[in-house]
Amino acid sequence: MKRTTFLALIAGTAMALSAQMARAQDEITVGYFLEWPMPFQYAKVTGAYEEAMGVKINWVSFDTGTAMSAAMASGDVQLSVSQGVPPFVVATSAGQDLQILDVAVSYSENDNCVVAERHEIDAESAKELEGMKVGVPIGTAAHYGFLKQMSHFGVDISTLEVVNMAPPDGAAAFAQGSLDMVCGWGGSLRRMKEHGNVLLTGAEKEELGILVFDVTSGPAAFVAENPDLVAKFLAVTAEANAQWNGGDTSMLPVIAKDAGMDEDATAATMATFVFPSVEEQLSEKWLGGGAQQFMKGVADVFVEAGSIDSALETYEGAVNAGPLTAAFESSM
Repeated sequence: MKRTTFLALIAGTAMALSAQMARAQDEITVGYFLEWPMPFQYAKVTGAYEEAMGVKINWVSFDTGTAMSAAMASGDVQLSVSQGVPPFVVATSAGQDLQILDVAVSYSENDNCVVAERHEIDAESAKELEGMKVGVPIGTAAHYGFLKQMSHFGVDISTLEVVNMAPPDGAAAFAQGSLDMVCGWGGSLRRMKEHGNVLLTGAEKEELGILVFDVTSGPAAFVAENPDLVAKFLAVTAEANAQWNGGDTSMLPVIAKDAGMDEDATAATMATFVFPSVEEQLSEKWLGGGAQQFMKGVADVFVEAGSIDSALETYEGAVNAGPLTAAFESSM
């Protein structure tokens, strides 16, 4: 795996932002994932964001968090909902000035690698993966989990043929028998599991320190110039999360339709998700220090694997809890 695989998507980052951020914001573009159902989509469909923020929002879907980073670097996207921490770390380690604004979702059960059933490989025989072909969305949470799992099982990654594939493409290739193992999340992961098995459960991964969570992120310049707008966006998200956490099942069909999924699959997927409250997000576990420490650990793993050139000394500056704090205080 070459360093250029990561860096090509985010080259020339900060310079592209200034002109676009300087003008008054009468509309913004927000990135998100299809087949990744979340409460914010109820607010997206009902127009709650536009009503609260007073701007037009253009929603654009992505396949990976690395593509989100590239879009934010070019100035085409101002906020990204549910960007994986590893792609965020890759971008900031390379010099892109992004900031984490909230913890969108925690989902250790919904991001994993799957081994083709024909190999009959499990946790006890994982070394047999050496020499095989693996589809991995490079620079994502799934990639980080892949590296950590292979290290845990003592699999020599240099013997593997690792192919950079977005989860939908990886799932399709896996179904055709073109891959021995594949990594991904969401609807793609469900399809992957139809043709194979995971080596570790979500709980087992967490015991190894493989946390899996996504964030809402944005370019630092945009956030600095529009703190109130960002706070209002985060407040609407928090309200939708609270509504879902409170058991409002009327949200399900709306979310399912927007995610491009049926209701049963949506319910099954969201049952594996945790949407922390704003108070929890601002705690030491998350934005109060835990997220920053976790990012440093992710970066160090990528450096050791030769996937990025270097890690930042600290990722404290990559977290901006100001807008979320403002959203929290305004709701009290």
